[in-house]
Parts: sequence; C-alpha cells; structure tokens
Amino acid sequence: MDRLDAMQLFLRVVERRSFSLAAQDLGLPRSTATEGVKQLEARLGVRLLQRTTRQVRPTLDGEAYYQRCLSILADIEEAEAAFTGAKPKGLLRVNVHGILARSFMMPGLPRFLEDYPEIRLHFGEGDRFVDLVQEGFDIAVRSHFAPLPDSELVQRRMSVERITLVAAPDYLARRGVPREPEDLKHHDGLLTGPSATVWRLRHRDGREAQVAPASSFVADESIVLLKAAVAGLGIVCAPETMTAETRVAGTLAPVLPDWQAGTVWTTLLTPSRRGQLPAVRAVIDFLARAEPSG
Repeated sequence: MDRLDAMQLFLRVVERRSFSLAAQDLGLPRSTATEGVKQLEARLGVRLLQRTTRQVRPTLDGEAYYQRCLSILADIEEAEAAFTGAKPKGLLRVNVHGILARSFMMPGLPRFLEDYPEIRLHFGEGDRFVDLVQEGFDIAVRSHFAPLPDSELVQRRMSVERITLVAAPDYLARRGVPREPEDLKHHDGLLTGPSATVWRLRHRDGREAQVAPASSFVADESIVLLKAAVAGLGIVCAPETMTAETRVAGTLAPVLPDWQAGTVWTTLLTPSRRGQLPAVRAVIDFLARAEPSG
C-alpha cells in the first residue's frame, strides 16, 4: 500500500471509527485495512489510533495527522485536476430523507454522475438527525422546523417552504371537508409522535389557531404518514414539496388551503474538515443549485 492509499485508508478509519466499516467503504479486506494502518504507524513512529473493543479513535498525534492528510489529499486532487483536467473522485456517504432525495437529488443526479463519473455516492435514509462525524457521513440534507443550533458543521440553506394540510379525496368524502380549524377536532390526524398532538395554524391574513385533532395514527417516519394519508386514514401536515406529486396525481387534496401549519427549512450539513475535499465540494455545489421538484 503506497503512502497516498495509506492516508486515504487512515482518513476513513478515523471518520468511521471502525476498521471494518472503513474497509467496507473502500472495498478492502479488514485485514488489509488493519495491516495498512499498522505499517503507517510503524513508518511514522507514533501511535495514531486508540483501539478498544467497541470503537477506534485517533490519538492527539492521530488527530493532527488526520488534519494534515486531509489537506494534503485535497491539494493533490486540485493540483492534478489543474494539469490533467481530472475530475473529483471517491466514495461519499450522504444521509438524506427519502422525500428529499427524490425532490432535490434525483432529478439532476444522472447529469451530475455523467459530469463526475468517478464519484460514487452511498445514500443512507431516515428522519433522525445523524452524527455526521461519528457515523462517517460526508454530507446530510435535513428538513427542520426551527433554526439549527450552532455546531462545528457547516450549514447551507437550500429551501424554505410552507407546511400545509392534505387528505385523500375519499377520506374527505366520507368525513366531510373542514371549513375552519375547529372542524379538525372531529377529524383523524396523522401525527409524528405523542408530543405533536396540537397543530398550530396561521391564516394568510395573520389569524392564528391551535387545534388538537383526534389521533388515529402515529408514526416516526414522515413517508409512512404520507402513505397513510393516501390510504385514507386521515389528515396529515406536510411540506408542499413532499405532497406535490400526490396532489398533482389527485391522491391527496388540500385541506384548509388558506391556512398553513408552519414553515420547514431544508439545510445541507457537512463536517467543516470534509468540506475542503473536491468531491465533497462538487456534491455540495450540485445540491445547492438543485431546485425541488414538484
């Protein structure tokens, strides 16, 4: 294993906190990853990693070497690209909710991969906020209902949109169409959890209302709630982009269209030390230019 390969391996072990996961990302046997780092430590004459039965962490020397490796590899990629026209390359792990992947990434993804054929993307999906550093993600795209707290992550705003109420036409035919927020008390609400029992609504003219719908269905994943609404189980609050396709198809219809249930931000997050890599910057720029479909 040459020095550059050893640096790339070491970076991934630090970021994934695991020899097995790093080897899996790079397509190497675990034994090769372990031996590669041992040889690196022997050549440098310092211990770079603290190994336990549960996790691998960098030592102080390892953290310093990590930062130097990150800078060196980024400089090498940029230098080669300047003289050879080479494009950014490598495996990037992206965590994004399925609806956001479809809205922001999929429409332009074929063109992006055509422009950057040596970038490989590994998608992880879920509603929960992941620890990008601890779980080894390079980029995350997240929707949130309030400003994110300050952190070491670099944040880039992608969109701001309304949250509206929708339901299946057959549900509204059976149960009646709400005319005012108070009517929602007599309807089945599809909720995100026990704490989300009250909908806070705001009219276009500035009026506000709070209402607690009857809870017929609770789920942690927003995609599950959307499918439940399409199935006619009740009314759901969701961002307009998330429901665009179903509204166009006629499987969901607006409820109280002059009212909204808040605002949702979509933000791109990346660890600051990963953002300097050319491949990461290429994906960030692609996502920042993306327009939500629907």
